[in-house]
Amino acid sequence: MIDYLGQKASLDSAIAAIESGAQEYRIGSRTVRRADLSTLYAERIRLEQKIEAQGYSGITVARLMRR
Repeated sequence: MIDYLGQKASLDSAIAAIESGAQEYRIGSRTVRRADLSTLYAERIRLEQKIEAQGYSGITVARLMRR
């Protein structure tokens, strides 16, 4: 199984670093630059869709009421 959550965490770190002023960021063997920020946003959306499709929709809470 592909670790989409891990990939998303790496992307989130890269996006945060670039948004806070870094000019470039390294993800594994790939270097992304500030100009690639829109590409990172698109990749994050794609990963979020894959995560949701696999059932990692976050926390689900059920509230049971007594009668």
